[in-house]
Amino acid sequence: MKTLAVSTFVVVALAAVSVFLASAGATSRALTCGSGTHGAPGYAYAGLQSGRVGSGVRATITALRQPAVAAGHAAGWIGVGGPGAGPGGETMWLQTGVAALPRTPLMVYAEITRPGHDPVFLSLHNDVAVGESHRLAVLEMSRRPGVWRIWLDGRPVTDPIVLRGSHKRWQPLATAESWNGGVSTCNSFRFRFERVGVAQSLGGSWRPLVPGYTIRDRGYAVRQLSPSPRGQRTLSAGSLQAYAFDAASA
Repeated sequence: MKTLAVSTFVVVALAAVSVFLASAGATSRALTCGSGTHGAPGYAYAGLQSGRVGSGVRATITALRQPAVAAGHAAGWIGVGGPGAGPGGETMWLQTGVAALPRTPLMVYAEITRPGHDPVFLSLHNDVAVGESHRLAVLEMSRRPGVWRIWLDGRPVTDPIVLRGSHKRWQPLATAESWNGGVSTCNSFRFRFERVGVAQSLGGSWRPLVPGYTIRDRGYAVRQLSPSPRGQRTLSAGSLQAYAFDAASA
């Protein structure tokens, strides 16, 4: 996957990463999708960045239909960090989500990128069905600033991940992503993000996402769900409702 980094509501360039994770000379078909203005050629996004710095991000992610992936991949993910987003311009990020490759069942994955190292891809759960929901989180550990874990369905699924200088640095992301594999094709998808929240402090103190930037490339859409689907209660104490949205190809 590629990790999208947005700083002070300005989108910055993406760096090439693992297999999993437009341009002026693209064809007219490619310009309809998969040629996003928010990343490298062939990448397109539909999602949100938090308006606040946080110690984590969580969401329940569901593929509402089987992504049609002719080439490359499609994914719905949450994460923090990005290319050049670390101290001194170091590249570091964490993300987890639901992804599809051509002729491959959906899967839950995580990706870990430490400074000076290639991204590490982890398959967390295979053969995910359409309509199957998973609760995902990227969270800084209690009493351990700059140390993170990835969570799946209420339990940690990684060892502690040390990212020095990351404390109080990042505005979390929740987004869908398409990569066209370097060919003129359009991948289609529809991902639902429910109970999207940002951790205000180490280990939690979750609050509903307050969007600061909408990432929406040509051919893709972000639609806030109001009221929240499935009769959700509030994400935390108080009157704020859980944040939910769909990210889909047009």
